[in-house]
Amino acid sequence: MEMKSSAEVYFGGPDQSAGYLRNVLEEHIAAVPSGGSIDWVTYYFRDLKLAEALIQARKRGVKVTLSLAGKPRTADANDAVIAMLSGPEGLGDGLRLVTFPGLPAPPGRTWAPQLHEKLYCFSHPKPIAFIGSFNPSGNQAEERLDIIREIGDQDKGYNTLIGLTDAELVTQLVKHARNLHKAQPGLFYRFSADANKAIQSGDTTLHFWPRTRSHPVMQFLSKVSDNAHVRIFASHIRSKAAVNFMIELASRGVDLEIFAEATYRRVTSKVEQRLMSAGVRFKRSRNTDELPMHLKLVLVEDRGQVWSIFGSFNWTNPSFWLNHEIAAISSDPELFRVFSERCDWIEKRDFVLPVQTDLVTA
Repeated sequence: MEMKSSAEVYFGGPDQSAGYLRNVLEEHIAAVPSGGSIDWVTYYFRDLKLAEALIQARKRGVKVTLSLAGKPRTADANDAVIAMLSGPEGLGDGLRLVTFPGLPAPPGRTWAPQLHEKLYCFSHPKPIAFIGSFNPSGNQAEERLDIIREIGDQDKGYNTLIGLTDAELVTQLVKHARNLHKAQPGLFYRFSADANKAIQSGDTTLHFWPRTRSHPVMQFLSKVSDNAHVRIFASHIRSKAAVNFMIELASRGVDLEIFAEATYRRVTSKVEQRLMSAGVRFKRSRNTDELPMHLKLVLVEDRGQVWSIFGSFNWTNPSFWLNHEIAAISSDPELFRVFSERCDWIEKRDFVLPVQTDLVTA
């Protein structure tokens, strides 16, 4: 979707053809000529045809770097693409698998940092860097329905890719992707001032995780007025700190609406009941097609101004403290309009108010 701003926005969902967002990525791969560059960072990557497109780009003289989670939550999900890209006809040293050691955790729990970013940079036909919620996690000749059941059909579900075209933002995002690709990012890099540095240009500021500083989205929302209207579209809400923060916003008068994914593993019933009992206008997806609502989006209206917040971040402890994530905060009114119209459409199509029951502590 072309816009009169420094961004291009593409939405996946039931109103689009299956695989619409992966087709956007494939078209951009094909448009990069010899001497150009493609730099990707992603979490799930199972699309063998897209992997082949990257290989063909490298063969025609494009510089391709891909940093990919080696062991995501569904640990074997990326294995077929990894085998293809690491083979003799693959990407060679253009492929870097990123796997972090787990941290000490309570019995029965796993705390393993993940490369959860979704970043797709292209040098041609014009420099552009896509961020957002979409992983190329499906495969056109799907043989692993067990994986699709676990992570959801992202080729058909609600997702977005936001193509940033501001020259400074693109330059810095390419630099970020290549820094991740240079070497396994250890603790020194992950918590360095360089890794935590915000990037600002025009009306948009980019933030990165893991962080030694405060959560930038929560910090921004903490400063809105008591009369602000805030809409959160969230695929995951599990952090007690996040829930407490949302309740605090509502308690001081902020008109807070939360639109949550249908899956109770990602947004628990305990979270739902706590938020509703605090007066938050909570709605849960009731998509009859069982398509995932994978958006990570916050829309803010306050004192005559508007902001859009988007990226890969979830409202979970791993996202807050462990994972590599990206978030953008933009005051571009045209970008807000496009997001708002899309969210209005999704709300009317798929969201209903749940029935409130007795309070359960999250």
